Amino acid sequence: MRVREEGTLPPSTKQTTPTQASTMKELKDTFWKAADKLRGSMDASQYKDVVLGLVFLKYLSDAFHERRGQIRAELEADGHDPDTIEELVNDQHEYRAKGVFWVPEDSRWEYLVRYAKGRPADHAGLGQADIGELVDDAMEHIMGSNPSLKGTLPTIFNQPSVDQRRLGQLVDLFNSTRFRGDGARKARDVLGEVYEYFLGKFAAAEGKRGGEFYTPPGVVRVLVEVLEPYKGRVYDPACGSGGMFVQAEKFLERHGANPQDIHVYGQELNERTWRMAKMNLAVHGLTGNLGSKWEDTFVRDIHPDTKMDYVMANPPFNIKDWARSTDDARWKYGVPPANNANYAWIQHILSKLAPGGSAGVVMANGSMSTNSGGEGDIRAQIIEADLVSCMVALPTQLFRSTGIPVCVWFFAKDKGARAGEVLFIDARNMPGVMVDRAERALTDEEIAKVADIYHAWLGTPSATEKDLTYEDTLGFCRTATLAEIKDSGYALTPGRYVGAADVEDDGEPLNDKIARLTKELYEAFDESNRLEAAVREQLGSIDV
Repeated sequence: MRVREEGTLPPSTKQTTPTQASTMKELKDTFWKAADKLRGSMDASQYKDVVLGLVFLKYLSDAFHERRGQIRAELEADGHDPDTIEELVNDQHEYRAKGVFWVPEDSRWEYLVRYAKGRPADHAGLGQADIGELVDDAMEHIMGSNPSLKGTLPTIFNQPSVDQRRLGQLVDLFNSTRFRGDGARKARDVLGEVYEYFLGKFAAAEGKRGGEFYTPPGVVRVLVEVLEPYKGRVYDPACGSGGMFVQAEKFLERHGANPQDIHVYGQELNERTWRMAKMNLAVHGLTGNLGSKWEDTFVRDIHPDTKMDYVMANPPFNIKDWARSTDDARWKYGVPPANNANYAWIQHILSKLAPGGSAGVVMANGSMSTNSGGEGDIRAQIIEADLVSCMVALPTQLFRSTGIPVCVWFFAKDKGARAGEVLFIDARNMPGVMVDRAERALTDEEIAKVADIYHAWLGTPSATEKDLTYEDTLGFCRTATLAEIKDSGYALTPGRYVGAADVEDDGEPLNDKIARLTKELYEAFDESNRLEAAVREQLGSIDV
């Protein structure tokens, strides 16, 4: 495939000016309806790769043109002559210096729109090509021009399973909306939100498998808001599509801090998910070290000599088939059982913490009290090492992909005045909001409540700024000493420590209440018997 040289785009090709959807919801709906045109001819995972790849390509092109316009406007304002302007608007450094990827001419969106129905052979020597071949070429050329994207972008658009007619329609439909800034809102912010929306939609569509690459944003925010990663090295050993890093960036922006103050490290086993994470980081302007390829964390730690200031992880629960080695140096507190990797993840994360480092890890609830396979002994050793700072039990239905109740373990290498103590928070009764019948989402207020309690308990600078003070709350939060936890068999279930909340007295004497409820129950039995008899009578009157 020949690449058309810069500046040789056919004269009839021009940059279109798509209409902007008026709201973010309309923007998301426009893209999702467009993407849905490809459904049916391919499996869900390939469909996801095709659509997210196109969204990313559209963003790269729009961000490129936005930066190109800025450069031109700045040069014209400075009085440069047209020849100098044309030279400088093609200077790749002017783009990369602002975090914008260089997009070769044949990779720009207007070129793909021009040939959305396929490219005929032309007098310049370019052969006939389907739109899928052109998109694959565009991906290859972009990776060749931007080393940080090497091996990241999908080149699957020219496969037999991809309907070329529908792909062309999708390119046309994506052209109806542009990712461009409006002053306060950058093109990258818009694309980032759309990209995350798509990740959530695909995770919901793929059911249980969707949980392999997607952690609900509300759950991630619990970790981020509690840990407050303002600066330093942030690590996720099972990073999925990179949601932990994205929420860390958003945390910094909400607090007026510089996202460049964090350095992202991650690792991911699944090739497709690793590619999604690389694109997700690029979308959000984060420079992350996810390794040169996908890799199993238990087989080879790709960041062996790097200690982390913050670890945030939602590793896969209860893995029964994992790469276990009994002499691994990471098993400082005991060798994890062969049929469950939960305590392997926990010990790997603890092994990565720098002095003063902290971590938040989402785990299945069973991890808090299990004694099988030596896990109870491992948990006891970790508790006695005074590494557990807080345990949070979360409400049900936060994960569409699993019905398993979950909790969050928080670890700290230095608990300061709270040494020898653990904070327990039982948030199981937080109602959240039901996204639909299958999924609950925590509200901003609920997330802030958990974070504020932890900060007040630990005495962080943010607690001082907000003038927060900690006190135990019956049924919700309580401080326990290591001695108390030992007396409870080293179980870390918050409900065991926080007690039951007081129930408001309704004024009805207990004996009277029992008598009333018993009478109502017997009346319900009688009504049930009456209805059963009526149904039997009706059935008996039917001629067979």
